[in-house]
Amino acid sequence: MATPTRPARATAGPSKKGIFAASFIGTSIEWYDYYIFGTAAALVFGTAFYPEFDPTAGTIASFATFAVGFAARPLGAAVIGHFGDRIGRKSMLVLTLLLTGGSTFLIGVLPTYAAIGIGAPLLLVALRLIQGFGVGGEWGGAVLIATEHAGPRRRAVYGSFAQFGVPIGVLTSNLAFLAVSGVSDDDFLSWGWRIPFLISIVLVVVGFLVRSRLQDAPEFQQVKEEDEVSRIPVAELFRRQPRTLVLASIASIAPPAVGYTVIVYMLTYGTTVVGYDRTTLLWLILASTLVWVATIVAAAVLSDRFGSKPVFALGALTAVVWPLPLFALVNTGNEAAALLAFVVAAMVQGIMAGAQGGLFTEIFEVRTRYSGISIAYQLGGMIGGAVTPIVATALYGAYGSSTPIAVYVAVLSLLSLLAVLGIRVLPRRARADADRLGTSAATAG
Repeated sequence: MATPTRPARATAGPSKKGIFAASFIGTSIEWYDYYIFGTAAALVFGTAFYPEFDPTAGTIASFATFAVGFAARPLGAAVIGHFGDRIGRKSMLVLTLLLTGGSTFLIGVLPTYAAIGIGAPLLLVALRLIQGFGVGGEWGGAVLIATEHAGPRRRAVYGSFAQFGVPIGVLTSNLAFLAVSGVSDDDFLSWGWRIPFLISIVLVVVGFLVRSRLQDAPEFQQVKEEDEVSRIPVAELFRRQPRTLVLASIASIAPPAVGYTVIVYMLTYGTTVVGYDRTTLLWLILASTLVWVATIVAAAVLSDRFGSKPVFALGALTAVVWPLPLFALVNTGNEAAALLAFVVAAMVQGIMAGAQGGLFTEIFEVRTRYSGISIAYQLGGMIGGAVTPIVATALYGAYGSSTPIAVYVAVLSLLSLLAVLGIRVLPRRARADADRLGTSAATAG
């Protein structure tokens, strides 16, 4: 009797700890790079690179530079996703790390407007575009390297590995700025802000060593072995799953809309409008990230038990409700009230983050999955993350009130809620994924 061939799923692969390290550490470094730019945009770039503008216009210009990176993210998602679906997840994850980390380090040595004039903001924008392009392909690859190694009942938990990178990136970026917050304002504007950018090169080396040891998941390897790799993944994605792509993109708006309102805009609003001390505000946001991480874990476990779609929808619903209380609490000027505002906002984001990786893995076909989840995530991030600080600054400048800002964030979150309710999870028979491979491996065993 012939011995049956053991499927790819049964072959030895990286351990759970190895997958966690590759997904979590790399993503944390990527988002550290991204968030130190956002923090610097709120605190220093308006003065250092746009000194000819009045304070409000300088802040808007600084946030616009921050937004430029989001504009490059969908392009990075499409290009890196294309090669991720054709060549493999591992090589693209190494590339995204080098692109993002290298551009971040160079921002740390960039001359200011006072030194080279208009060339300074132009170079800043160019490096921000490279940074955004790299981040565009980061999240999708980090999620897939985890979820495609997971069994069908553990997708959300494995998918949450990459999601830890977002709050940890916030945590470490704030710690980096807190480390230099003790210097005088003049020293901070002169050289203090550069230190968080320069030390990122050490983190990049660590991330490179971790990710270089990865290997692609068995389900993708099987697609390559059977010569079923899509020739033009993005084109196939638009042809086969346009509705899913649109809905997933809209669903992705709420998390960054809430997140960047707190992490980026609140640094300006809280210090200049309400009157919080800069260091105090950074510590309050820092404390909330611990709750963010814990909520991601809880939401991921619940998603594997009850389904990722209902858990994500619950998070989107809380995102609709919370913006008005968020600003009301911050406006009191009381530190305890502001901490409560940020903690609940962290929980709102954590609920959606814990479910998102598992949900997006289950709605796109494996042949175009890297492209699908990357483009959807980055389009949502561009609308929810890039535009929100700019719109918030403009709305406050026009109305002198935080209420229009809160309503704006709530409306974006409502769109995400409606979109996720319309998303259809692919039936198992339609997915050439770990469900099938896991069953085959169990039979062979």
